[in-house]
Amino acid sequence: MQNSTALPSNVTSPASSLSVVIKICVVTPLFCTFLYFIILMLFTFASHRQFWENSRYVLFAYMLINDTAQLLFSVLLFLFVMTNVRFAVVFCTPLLFISTATFQNTPLILATMSLERYVAICYPLRHPEICRVDRTWIVMGAVWLISCILPAVDFALAGSYSDIDVYSTPVLCKSQVLNSSPTQTLFKVTMNVLFFALVAVVILYTYIRILLKARKMHSDRASVKKALHTVILHGIQLLLCMMSFTHPITESLIVLHVGWLKEHISFFNYFCFILLPRFLSPLIYGVRDEKLRTRMKRAMLCCSNKNVP
Repeated sequence: MQNSTALPSNVTSPASSLSVVIKICVVTPLFCTFLYFIILMLFTFASHRQFWENSRYVLFAYMLINDTAQLLFSVLLFLFVMTNVRFAVVFCTPLLFISTATFQNTPLILATMSLERYVAICYPLRHPEICRVDRTWIVMGAVWLISCILPAVDFALAGSYSDIDVYSTPVLCKSQVLNSSPTQTLFKVTMNVLFFALVAVVILYTYIRILLKARKMHSDRASVKKALHTVILHGIQLLLCMMSFTHPITESLIVLHVGWLKEHISFFNYFCFILLPRFLSPLIYGVRDEKLRTRMKRAMLCCSNKNVP
């Protein structure tokens, strides 16, 4: 799958063993820190009903849960590959399926959040009706269904595995095990180009419309400016997600100019374009929100006071 093709294979030399330990020590603490902030944010959401009655915060909470699931399965696959853990294909397939579906989910959530900001700024009177919370839950269900289409079709194209026993033969859980045919590669490349191009058009359209609206408005410029910054951040995060598909090009360029080993280049691409955008999500969208930031501080203070005898 897209988010696991860059995972390096395991090697046994002392220098490579040291690099494996270093990579694990880099990824694991960052993931634990990310998980702490996610739990804190979701606890804050659950403790205040006003967040669940606002479509913007509901979408944000959904993005946090999706990114957490994506990171969890991605890091699990990373650790399995780095430690050379092998198991049957029947157990590997669900891990790759969920990891890919949550990866595809991210740009759709970004586009949905951009559209919500567009409606809030350009149609403020109709925003409460258009972006009702009950409709938001329906949209999230549709987004998840669309995200599952690509991995489902991809696995269907894989067909049967005549050379291995999917129930007993242990394999290294990597995308190459399930995606090896040229038909699958062509399908994934075509769908991903169309998929991300459509999302990029949506984000660009919403940014231009909000920008034009900002020039006409003489009041409430702070809200418009904040909405513009939010859409820009959506675009940056989408760009980072799209960069994960360019790993063959980036690997070739780094080999020519730097001379790194392929396994190090793969880890660099995996860390920068798969993990880093998800690590930044709570900081970009949560910490910069004044309401959420204030209540997170209160939650942290309450937890610290409870631990003090």
